[in-house]
Amino acid sequence: MDAIDLKILALLQKDATLSIAAIGEQVGLSQTPCWKRIQRLEADGVIDRRVAVLDPVKLGLGLTVFVSIETSDHSKEWLERFASDIAAMPEVLEFYRMAGDVDYMLRVVVADMRAYDLFYKNLIATLPLKNVTSRFAMEKVKSTTALPLPVPPPRGRIAPQLAVVGE
Repeated sequence: MDAIDLKILALLQKDATLSIAAIGEQVGLSQTPCWKRIQRLEADGVIDRRVAVLDPVKLGLGLTVFVSIETSDHSKEWLERFASDIAAMPEVLEFYRMAGDVDYMLRVVVADMRAYDLFYKNLIATLPLKNVTSRFAMEKVKSTTALPLPVPPPRGRIAPQLAVVGE
């Protein structure tokens, strides 16, 4: 992946609806080589998918909850079943297996407290859980889908290298 690929990715992260012509113009390529690069980035899995980012509040989904889960069962079979159950819950936008004092973390989006209570009851009915802790977001301060991309070294310059001591 070179500097042009990174520029293309930065543009697509900001606005995936840009035309190939507009992207090519901004990165200094004609349409065909630009399109071929995007196709390669998709084929390589660098571009996972292109989606529309929706406003949850405008859709009546104004409550975000971070749910910490502890379990006594850490078997592969338990996790597979739990992951399958969680995958079937559309309210769960993100699901992580954690290190530290909790085993799993969910990011849940629902309409209101009543909807969360229904979700919670469904969650605790899936499998035995040791502890479930809910934390309610009061305000979204930052939200982005854009990943921090590496900055390529300037053309014609060698990137600084660490000196090896003792040689």
